[in-house]
Amino acid sequence: MKKQSTTLTITAGLGFVFLYAPIIALIIYSFNASKLVTVWGGWSLQWYSALFQNEQIMKAAWVSLKIAMISATLASVLGTLAGFVLSRFRPFRGKTLLAGWITAPLVMPEVITGLSLLLLFVAMESLFGWPSGRGTTTIVIAHTTFCMAYVAVVVQSRLTSLDRSLEEAAMDLGAKPTSLFFLITLPLIAPAIISGWLLAFTLSLDDLVIASFVSGPGNSTLPMVIFSKVRLGVTPEINALASLMILIVSVAVITAIFIMRRQNRLHPPS
Repeated sequence: MKKQSTTLTITAGLGFVFLYAPIIALIIYSFNASKLVTVWGGWSLQWYSALFQNEQIMKAAWVSLKIAMISATLASVLGTLAGFVLSRFRPFRGKTLLAGWITAPLVMPEVITGLSLLLLFVAMESLFGWPSGRGTTTIVIAHTTFCMAYVAVVVQSRLTSLDRSLEEAAMDLGAKPTSLFFLITLPLIAPAIISGWLLAFTLSLDDLVIASFVSGPGNSTLPMVIFSKVRLGVTPEINALASLMILIVSVAVITAIFIMRRQNRLHPPS
């Protein structure tokens, strides 16, 4: 038994090293004083200072943050409604098909999603004149489409495991469906919605493929700018930018996990 435990510990350790050693190396080299990425020249914060003075990167970062916040908010609203319908509504004709449509973006290749959305936007512009060209609006719509699926799965999972005794007691006391949702159900699933928002924000901030299809001139997101710069060679400035993105994503994911665990501890699944 002890030998088996040692083997599992070593295997897990090697797995963590394989996954996180490149990320740790990137963060360390973001503090490299040398202009050459592979030559260590001592500790320095000069590339972080240079990063915040780069207007192109700062503009792209603001565009990405704005799109991520709007997309995550819209995806949270639509995903919550979709998760509620799939979890609370009685079986109806087409419910399985609706569930498949909502969760399809989870398994759909990003190239296919981006190309199909581009064709849709071109057709809509030809028929209705909207959206006019590609830009922030089309990126927000695209990100909301695939982020909504993740929020719907998180909210549906929470609703399925929720103890319904409080909702049933409220209905016995005469609460109407609207009051029941806003006063009882919504506070109980609020942590799941917040977790879904953080997850959607992270996915939108990290997206490159779909944004490349539906963006227009002057609306490049941060991942698009990073990708275009990396093609010409990695610089310490890019390492500093990547380190900051890793920090933001890590904080969002850890916060989402903390909120979900706290909610499960306060309201254990039935």
